[in-house]
Parts: sequence; structure tokens; C-alpha cells
Amino acid sequence: MHTARRWLQGTAVALVLSLSAPAWAEIWGFVDKRGVSHFADHQVDRRYELFYRGGQQRAARKPPGMAPGAAYAPQLQARFAVSTSYKAVRHLIREAATAYGLEYELLKAVIATESGFNAHAVSPKGAVGLMQLMPDTARRFGVKADTHQTLQERLTDPRTNILAGASYLAWLLKYFDGETELALAAYNAGEGAVMRAGRRIPNYRETRDYVRKVTQLHQNLLPPRTLSRQRTATSSTGILPGQGALPTAKL
Repeated sequence: MHTARRWLQGTAVALVLSLSAPAWAEIWGFVDKRGVSHFADHQVDRRYELFYRGGQQRAARKPPGMAPGAAYAPQLQARFAVSTSYKAVRHLIREAATAYGLEYELLKAVIATESGFNAHAVSPKGAVGLMQLMPDTARRFGVKADTHQTLQERLTDPRTNILAGASYLAWLLKYFDGETELALAAYNAGEGAVMRAGRRIPNYRETRDYVRKVTQLHQNLLPPRTLSRQRTATSSTGILPGQGALPTAKL
């Protein structure tokens, strides 16, 4: 998917974070008056509060037994807890994650990065909604216009958008044999771009930044025990827990 995202009305989520420990970057954020979450790797303006820096949590300690090098940002969780736009759709994220065998925190991280939970976000290239789906991609995964709404209008419906986007993400994970970073790169740049790069993350700055953003946000959202189990499972199988056959959900 082509997602050269620069969201209208300042709803972009910027989380330019490093993939490798221990070089964890800072995470700053705030929730605006509309309940839209905003994150960045630096203090964009005075609204942004620092709640994670370089492997240490502001005013918090890592829980006992946490995996070495793992990130844990309780204040990041608190930001989501006060985001009305997130709270309005979290049940839909849970529904889609369950329907398509995805990890809830991964799907949540993708949506946060794509749109900041703004259901009406539209990119300059025409990607629509919470998961910033291009119309052609949405058609591939079951979204159609009807007598009352255009396809683009249907994509502003949170449930329709999340289910279609989750279906696409699950398909990408299966297509790339459970390699999450490749699936995320394909979600951003298209599976063709990943294949042309030799089944590697394409050398596009935007795509590499995107993979870093989602990966680090995902890891920061995981409960410590889940993160530890996931790393163990991934190291032994290369596939994230919960991946497998893809069920379908009615859009």
C-alpha cells in the first residue's frame, strides 16, 4: 500500500524510533481536544509531554522479570487511556484482531501510526480512514460501494475500515511467512515493492521509518510478559503467536 502519509488537519502520528536496543528513542505525545492521539520522537511544541526516553520510563520502573532490552512505557498506555478517538474504536480493533488472528497491540500500533485513530483521515494520495486504505486495496478485501455510499464513504465507517485493513494485514503476514517487518513494509509500500527488493524492506526512507515506528510502538504497547513470550516464540519459529489460517469477517 502506498502510504506517503501527511495527514490532513494535523492528525499524523510520528514515532521515529530505532529498531535496535539499547538505542531506544524518546517518545513524546499528547491527546488533542477531539481525542486524537499524537506522538513524536521529539517535542514538536509545548503540548507534547515526554513519557519515554532511551530505555527508561519517566516516573516508572520496569516490572520484575521483564525481558532484557525490552521497552515498557506505562505513560504511553495512559495516553491511549484518555484518547476518546481510541476508546471509541478499541472494541472494533479487538473484534478485527480476533477475526483475523492478529495481535491486538500490533493492530492498535498500525492504526495509531496510520491515522492517530481519526476515522475521517484522508491522505493526499487518497488513502482513507483509520487504517488508511487505498480504494483499490479495500476492493481486494471485500469493501464495495452500495446504493447509499461510495466506496470512499464506506471506508470512513470505523468497523468497515478496520476489518478490511486487518484482513489485508493478516494476508500480508501469511504471504511473508509471518515476518512482521516485511508485512509492515508491504502495508506501507505494497507487496510488490517488498518482492522487488528481494523480500526485504525496500530502501525507501518513508517505509523504513514506518516499520520502525510501528515496531517500536507495538513493543511499547505489549504487556511485559507477552513481549517476553513473543520474543521466545518468534526466535524459535519466526512466526508471531496467533498467526495461522485466516478467517473472514463480514464487512
